[in-house]
Amino acid sequence: MIDQNQPRPEPPAPAATPLRRRGRRWAVVATIAVAAALTGAQVSRAVSQHYWQDSNFMGPAFDPLRAEDRADRAVRHLAIEIDASDDQQQKLRGIVKDLLKDLLPLRDRALAMRQRSRVLLTQPVIDRAAIETLRVEQLGLIDGASKRLAQALADAADVLTPEQRRSLDARLAELRQRRGFWQGWHRG
Repeated sequence: MIDQNQPRPEPPAPAATPLRRRGRRWAVVATIAVAAALTGAQVSRAVSQHYWQDSNFMGPAFDPLRAEDRADRAVRHLAIEIDASDDQQQKLRGIVKDLLKDLLPLRDRALAMRQRSRVLLTQPVIDRAAIETLRVEQLGLIDGASKRLAQALADAADVLTPEQRRSLDARLAELRQRRGFWQGWHRG
């Protein structure tokens, strides 16, 4: 039998890690964190400086003809997905072509405004009035683009039947759920 009055032996205390080893671990972790932060900053800087300019760092330079071709291809694919007639497809292609004709010049204006903002923010003396003027111009540009896009959406909705619009909505919801909206219309 076991005598229950005997004290139980206490488990051994865990060996304390020497302070020197703890300090070394923190130094390694801190070094890795700083290296990761600096690497991330450099990558971010490289992308921001090259991606939006005419460079092939992240791909070919922006080409309006290529943009029109991709938009036309997307409309044709979409028309197949929602069972649009040939007449509807031609109308949709015309709407998108006109939209791009109106919006592509705005891209150049937006890039020019970006350069102006960079100049304004790097001057020795900050000109608040010029910054405010630039802000108002940018809002006007965005508002104009938004109005033109809304007009094109309404025109496209007029071309499609209610059933086709529901089919389009279901297709967009499926894309968002499966891959995200910006992943494109292609399958695979």
